Amino acid sequence: MDKEFTRREIIGAGLGVAAVALAGAAISTTAAAQEAPASKAGANTAAGLSEFNKYGEELENGLLLRTSPIAVKMIEKEEDIPKGAFRPKRDGGIHIAQCQAFGMSRRQGKTVAMLKEDHWCPTALMAYGMVPKQSGGFFGEAYMTFDTGKYIGIVTAPLKSATFMPDVVMIYMNPAQLRGALLPMNFSGADQVKTELFLPSCGHAVVDPMKTGKYVVVLPDPGEYQRGLATEDEMILSVPQAKMQPFMASLKQRGKMYSHRDQYMDMKPDFEQPQFYKDMFKQWGLGQE
Repeated sequence: MDKEFTRREIIGAGLGVAAVALAGAAISTTAAAQEAPASKAGANTAAGLSEFNKYGEELENGLLLRTSPIAVKMIEKEEDIPKGAFRPKRDGGIHIAQCQAFGMSRRQGKTVAMLKEDHWCPTALMAYGMVPKQSGGFFGEAYMTFDTGKYIGIVTAPLKSATFMPDVVMIYMNPAQLRGALLPMNFSGADQVKTELFLPSCGHAVVDPMKTGKYVVVLPDPGEYQRGLATEDEMILSVPQAKMQPFMASLKQRGKMYSHRDQYMDMKPDFEQPQFYKDMFKQWGLGQE
């Protein structure tokens, strides 16, 4: 086909993200031009903290999110911990899992700092390089980790109120919201998005986007469902810092945030076809009667 399809035509047709990526459809957007330089330049050309806070508000409202997007930062020294951050062991005399810290930030609006002594689940400790990764067995499965000793902890907070620049933004959403977030993006190929089913979701959602620079879609693992209270219909989209600007630009390309609120169910025969459907059917001699 020699036609360049518009994003609205693709969204109107209800095509899945995977289909768009595999078909290699050409989606012309301003965000496409911004993507390459933002990814290469990294944090130096990224939006400032106030802009990231604004992103948090826009994402909650535009995608009708039930909980706040999370700002995530890996810390190398205690001085990096924001003032007023809750430290479970020091401030509460308790231990929690990292997925529970995510839940506290996105649901309760807390800034939570998790150092080695705060953790109560082994996978996050290994994934974040706070302890050496064990080989073999259940927790020795293949997953990305940071170098041992590089970081002493991790800090999370609601993106809309975070007092620090995040390394990664984690967004919990249902499949319809995920479709609304991903579909407007410009895909030159499927390699811009990495998908991880689970085990461990706390690792994949933080380590993978930081090490690969890609968007990462993660299915919360059983532990996060059981202890972190992730709901049955939630998935995680993790966006590395350098990709937040183009990601938000792609969502707002046509002057509003794309959302599943603009989609509706209406299963009827002979539905109104988008123009590029009509063009293909005409090529094939179909639908002309």
